[in-house]
Amino acid sequence: MRRLALFLLLLLLPATSLLTGCQKEPSRVLVFSHTASFRHSHIPLARDVIQGIGTDMGMVVDTTENPVDFNEENLARYEAIVFLSTTGDVLDRNQQLAFQRYIQGGGAYLGIHAASDTEYDWPWYGQLVGGYFTDHPAPQEASLDILDPTHPVVAHLPERWTRFDEWYNLRMVNKEVIPLIQIDETSYNPGNDRTEGDSHPLVWYHHFDGGRSLYIQPGHTDESWSEPAYLDLVRAALVWVTSEEDAEPAEPSPWDWEFKVDVLTTNLNEPMELAPLPDGRVLFIERSGAVHLVDPESGTDTIVNQMEVAYGLEDGLLGLALDPDFADNGWTYLYYSPTDVVANRLSRFHFDGTRLDPDSEMMLLEVHTQRDTCCHAGGSLAFGPDGTLFLSTGDNTNPFEADSSAPIDERPGRAPYDAQGSSANSQDLRGKILRIRPEADGTYSIPEGNLFADPAEGRPEIYTMGHRNPFRISIDPASGLLYWGDVGPDASDPSEIRGPRGYDELNQARQAGNFGWPFFIADNQAYQDWDFATATGKGWFDPAAPVNDSPNNTGIRTLPPAQPAFLFYPYAKTEDHPLLGDGGRSAMAGPVFRASRFEGDRFPDYFEGRLFMHEWMRNKVLVITMDAEGNYRYMEEFLPEHPWSRPMDMAFASDGSLYVLEYGRAWNTRNEDAKLTRIRYTK
Repeated sequence: MRRLALFLLLLLLPATSLLTGCQKEPSRVLVFSHTASFRHSHIPLARDVIQGIGTDMGMVVDTTENPVDFNEENLARYEAIVFLSTTGDVLDRNQQLAFQRYIQGGGAYLGIHAASDTEYDWPWYGQLVGGYFTDHPAPQEASLDILDPTHPVVAHLPERWTRFDEWYNLRMVNKEVIPLIQIDETSYNPGNDRTEGDSHPLVWYHHFDGGRSLYIQPGHTDESWSEPAYLDLVRAALVWVTSEEDAEPAEPSPWDWEFKVDVLTTNLNEPMELAPLPDGRVLFIERSGAVHLVDPESGTDTIVNQMEVAYGLEDGLLGLALDPDFADNGWTYLYYSPTDVVANRLSRFHFDGTRLDPDSEMMLLEVHTQRDTCCHAGGSLAFGPDGTLFLSTGDNTNPFEADSSAPIDERPGRAPYDAQGSSANSQDLRGKILRIRPEADGTYSIPEGNLFADPAEGRPEIYTMGHRNPFRISIDPASGLLYWGDVGPDASDPSEIRGPRGYDELNQARQAGNFGWPFFIADNQAYQDWDFATATGKGWFDPAAPVNDSPNNTGIRTLPPAQPAFLFYPYAKTEDHPLLGDGGRSAMAGPVFRASRFEGDRFPDYFEGRLFMHEWMRNKVLVITMDAEGNYRYMEEFLPEHPWSRPMDMAFASDGSLYVLEYGRAWNTRNEDAKLTRIRYTK
């Protein structure tokens, strides 16, 4: 209470008292009111009023509508930046990074009214402001409830404040904001309110990414800018955002120009997966069977083994991983399609530094498949920090005769068209991510914690099931969490009788589980159990207790509950993940960066704990930020101006540089733009 009383006293003191009682430099604030779409008529008036408030309080208030002012040197002059009814995309990439770095360095943000109608395609900004405008009813009178009357920003207001304004309906994107004022929806007509939960906040604050943020939604009408209570709210907000607090700065976002991209080899034939070696060289594989060794220093690209593989449909040489003790034992694991059996095989080979010895092969396991028709082989390999080996397998099911919906055709002779016999079959290794522990003698054991402890219920190798085509997986080397991209079905629109539209998924598994396919997709959106013989529905699958009654199922009938996707998106652009854009879909999981694993000119600490995701079809690489518990927060695009060409796989080398394998533009062939690149942080 003493601090509150002092705060309120400062609000009441005349400017001369503030100036003569303190020798420090006056606070400096920048008011930014650039608009790229709708422009509010109150902007000139509000700008003048804020400058007047600043003068009365002994602050220096500068104003600008020029985005060029968002550069590091200029922003460093200000204690706070005010976004005054900005709208649309107001900053370019470098200006965004400059502002981001300003906040990360302990800066402050005050958003007023349409500041939430700004930068919908910049998820970091959405997290900073806290929510996005969706729409609003006609301006009208409403009652506001003060939620924390002790907070200095609202302490001067009555607990029930009735006023006339334009009231936004908001889509909240940051659940960690702390509301100070909410609107009573029984006191007005809210229109199409989409605010999450029972509350409808209008004023909130939070600390985010090293800085502090305060948002005030009211202020649409010209009359607001002469209303004493509202002006006191703005005055208190300016004091709060410019007050000194013991904020801990965050790691700054790196500039794009601080990274150097080197092309190491090109003109590749369907490159699939890569593995940086401890000595700085890199192994990678092509689907047609070639195992390449690239030396970045000499520039050489040597084929160290040409595997004989069944190269067709989506089969071939699919997966590559190095043993955790590779530096001592040279053991290299490959997942490939042999020619002598209809199956995909996981084997261990010895690499002596110049040659992968085909005679050293020790087969660990086989995943029996069908080769009558396509699709979905999966095949990614990754070791966890505990020495367990993960292997992804696709559903090995033809999706093209199911009307872009769930391929669950139970008619006789149609087993290759029924993913209930693979992904949803607990006794089948397809459509799964397997987890085993390779042993020194070339066998494997089953680690604790897989999905089926009883072999009578399911194959003990299964860690997760219910996958369509988990094409690239990765393991967080610190937490051991599993990530994968799952390439989804083709429906552009939902069907009332069949089920949801198609989505790709980026998934996270903290423990063994069932992820739903072919009964569910995305956030457990259900398909209908469909009778292909009569073209009629038999009821919707239940995610709490999915039942697999297909004649092609050899496993348990009632499956574990379905788990919703970590992140999902359709062909169309979505408001949840605008940076993914629209178009074709092929989600893939890249590595999680852990700085302690690397030496040399490694990537900066900014990326600590962040997951790299690559979108194969859309030629994007994105960085996913999560909270301390591993929950999704937001994404950023990595090197958005770089001309990616179907990024297929990526991995960090021991020196902290990032290697990226790019497939090239055309499918199922050699591409001149198929290449291996190395990305280094050069600052």
